[in-house]
Amino acid sequence: MTTKTSFFVRVIAVLFTIHCSLFTASAQGWPANYGGVMLQGFYWDGYADSNWTTLEDQADEMSQYFSLIWVPNSAYANALQNNMGYHPVYWFDHKSAFGTEAELRSMINTFKAKNVGIIEDIVINHRASVDGNWLNFPAETWKGETYQLTAADICQDDESKDNGFEPTGAQDTGKPWGGARDLDHTSANVQKNVKAYLDFLLNDLGYTGFRYDFVLGYAPEYIGLYNTATNPAFSVMECWENLNTIKKWIDGTKVDDVIQSAAFDFPMKFNINNAFSNGGNWSKLDNDNLTTQTGYDRYSVTFVDNHDTGRKGESPLYANVEAANAYILTMPGTPCVWLTHWMAYKKAIKKMIVTRKAAGLTNQSEILEKGVNGNGYYLIVKGQNGNVMLLLGDATAEINGYQLATEGTLYKLYVSDGIDLTAVQAIDKEESDFSAPDFCQVNDGEICAFFEAPASWTTVACWAWSSTQNYTTGKWPGATCTKVGTNNGKNVWKWTWDGKSYKPNTVTEMTPSGQPTNIIFNNNDNGNQTSDLDFKNGGYYNQAGALQGVVTGISRINADTNKAAVYSLDGRLVRTNGSLDNLPKGVYIMNGKKYILK
Repeated sequence: MTTKTSFFVRVIAVLFTIHCSLFTASAQGWPANYGGVMLQGFYWDGYADSNWTTLEDQADEMSQYFSLIWVPNSAYANALQNNMGYHPVYWFDHKSAFGTEAELRSMINTFKAKNVGIIEDIVINHRASVDGNWLNFPAETWKGETYQLTAADICQDDESKDNGFEPTGAQDTGKPWGGARDLDHTSANVQKNVKAYLDFLLNDLGYTGFRYDFVLGYAPEYIGLYNTATNPAFSVMECWENLNTIKKWIDGTKVDDVIQSAAFDFPMKFNINNAFSNGGNWSKLDNDNLTTQTGYDRYSVTFVDNHDTGRKGESPLYANVEAANAYILTMPGTPCVWLTHWMAYKKAIKKMIVTRKAAGLTNQSEILEKGVNGNGYYLIVKGQNGNVMLLLGDATAEINGYQLATEGTLYKLYVSDGIDLTAVQAIDKEESDFSAPDFCQVNDGEICAFFEAPASWTTVACWAWSSTQNYTTGKWPGATCTKVGTNNGKNVWKWTWDGKSYKPNTVTEMTPSGQPTNIIFNNNDNGNQTSDLDFKNGGYYNQAGALQGVVTGISRINADTNKAAVYSLDGRLVRTNGSLDNLPKGVYIMNGKKYILK
């Protein structure tokens, strides 16, 4: 009797466990109490930094900090260069401007082996046609079944009707999109095609979940329909709207009264811009967002900038970007770090992420205290292993019972005593393998900087300043830079200070002194610029504004320095006694510094 009863109990327990596992695996929009951090692995036109092989090469490093990586739409869009994929033509053919399908599969599998899920940027509101023929869509076969859209699958109010075509679908259930044909999601054939496409992404290519592009283009109920049919582990919507509209869209995805998708927290993004920008207002951080709404914090994916907001004509945050990342990495919700910021502030963001994980913060962590504090802001959030306290601006607080985890310009991040910060401290020991191109030279006493510009920038200007003076004409966009060479296919520009200084916000000259504390590179006021960057003399900045290292200065001498071994520019040991006497004319390296012999 006892044996039979025990066996019965064990069977029931196993069945119950299986049931719970299946329930947990079902589409739930976004996991509860999720402690992962996501990386947006691309920026607009960032093909070189975001191609599949480049991302895969960084898997060892990225997997230590990120649980999810959101990548661009990988479907073929009739072009393999300079195409971000937002007007896909094919759904089952995945060669793109970011690489081949084989490279895509390899990248996904490499990250998956390291427990990192890849989130696909899917575009199902609209679809482009073959050869620019408005309603000519390709027939694609997967698992022996052919999938194709017709004029009957395009909304009848699509603009193709005004250009000699006859779409015969139902009225659009959302906002129109003028760049491609609006799909009629009430159509059974559209639903069949979309479900097959999402199934292919998850179960053939190996994606973990979806970022739904432009969900305002169709009713939110279809997100619920597609997610319950295909079961992604993660789903997040781009609903670029106010708080009430985003909550409406989240609720609109419900199936059997269960939310089926998270959403990007645009209200928080708006608050961040107002609070962190130059002359901003810290009180804006008290404005509501998804993380402050009961029941919606789980479905908030927070961010500082993305590929859209960070480009011309949108709303990039140019000031205090590092501190803004500290804010999202302390708040509830799931933080999504932008690749541009990761590249520019990698060491700082690593320490923030490790601090978040050490404290056990999740998307549903409780905000214990928050508010304006003098000319600053403070925030205390309860983690599973202790509290995290963030001080922004000039905010002060009682730090008894807390230890400093990391700090930077306008922020200090503390955690409760007892939380192990060994992993945070280890990040300080990381070394850079930076090596500047040979054509980058800093002359003796020169104040300058180098910038590796995006391919689309044909000219570059520099704006450099301190709290007391401007070093670049005093009039935006600043001083013109000089192209000095090309590195890995990217033009490198140099700014050199001409020795003149100006009163802030004027063109009035003043007696020059000191060095800049900040620097901006811009496309001669064509709307593109870097963030406000910390100035380092001889600094070499990449196109994302990331300081790669400092170019070694050059001293012109003709005598013995008696310091160390002497190397040629190509790395050959020339002498061991530190003497430069009687060496041929040229450039030599000694004690990590360049010398020119003339």
